[in-house]
Amino acid sequence: MPGEKSIITSARHWLVKMPFTDPIRWGSGMRDGATRLIVELTTAGGVRGYGETICFLDFIRPVLEKCVLPLAEGKSVFQTEILHRQVLGAGYYHHKRAAVMALAAVDMAMWDAAGKIAGLPLHQLWGGAYRREIEMTAYLFMDEPRELARRARDFQAQKYRSFKAKIGGNCEQDIAVVATLRECLGAGVHLRADVNGAWTIGTAKRQLARLARYDLAFIEQPLEMDDLAGSAELRRCCATPVALDESAYTLSDVANIIRSAAADVVLLDPHEQGGLKTCLKAAALCEAFNIPVSLHSGGELGFSQAAYLHLAAACPNMTLSIDTEHSYLCGDVITRPFAVREGRLPVPDGPGLGVTADRGAIDKYAVDEITGAYLDPARADWFPVKPAY
Repeated sequence: MPGEKSIITSARHWLVKMPFTDPIRWGSGMRDGATRLIVELTTAGGVRGYGETICFLDFIRPVLEKCVLPLAEGKSVFQTEILHRQVLGAGYYHHKRAAVMALAAVDMAMWDAAGKIAGLPLHQLWGGAYRREIEMTAYLFMDEPRELARRARDFQAQKYRSFKAKIGGNCEQDIAVVATLRECLGAGVHLRADVNGAWTIGTAKRQLARLARYDLAFIEQPLEMDDLAGSAELRRCCATPVALDESAYTLSDVANIIRSAAADVVLLDPHEQGGLKTCLKAAALCEAFNIPVSLHSGGELGFSQAAYLHLAAACPNMTLSIDTEHSYLCGDVITRPFAVREGRLPVPDGPGLGVTADRGAIDKYAVDEITGAYLDPARADWFPVKPAY
């Protein structure tokens, strides 16, 4: 056992914003970049572990600073389970959705350090790589038809085989987006669509009937995230498989989805589950009920992208391509950024996450505040409503 050398003795963190090459718009608003929270942990043995989490909203950093990091210091990097439960026991069982994102960055950094101490990549610590290359999904946002088709053809030329469309704008736009992409991509190409909870159940039934001719692989989050009964009803009456994402933030959320028979597919996210091990647990829970899983994207930088690849390698039922906004990012915070080739990424084989922090890049993209999370500055009086129509 590594003993005292695995004890966390200090921690640092940075808020960074990575600009997008172009602003992206979807049913919940507009973003011009990915805001992420990066954590560096140092152990008594001098090992440094890095973690990253999604950081769209202002509550995440205070939870990290006031609760998670103080509880992590003095623990071994191998004590992720204790840390998770201690944070919830500090009162955050009342506010799980506030705790999970702050927890995720520290949990990831602990696993990175643990892998480095063990001299093993994370997937080896979790049972080995079930697959060595991970298929990525080409992400397409709401654009006018000509631009949408151009982007789709660009991704297809890069040999992507799975595509995801953001819909949820209005009834006619939903149909136009999917119709444009199906015509552009051709029959038989894997195409999924994400509504981001914009539909009422009546609209969902009508829209899915209209979309049936386009053979969607699944419809993601068609209803408001708490409407599990409605999702279960859609599964009973519509042929298109139902995938849930925002409904599946915590391990308890995933259990409730399964209990309610509300999904054919579950999209997981370690930042929204509270850590890598919790994400593995959620995948295993789905596996027990023969439910395939994938991973949601929130603009992952290098640390989280590496973690995603280890998770996808280690989960047998992660049979679907995983989401990525990689192609929209202007840069990265690791020394050797990932490069998608023929729609795939290889699983890292270095110890821990298998990537190296680029401290110069972290400093370059560091910011003091979160901007541009959801509201669209071009539409001053607009705000998202769920369900919208």
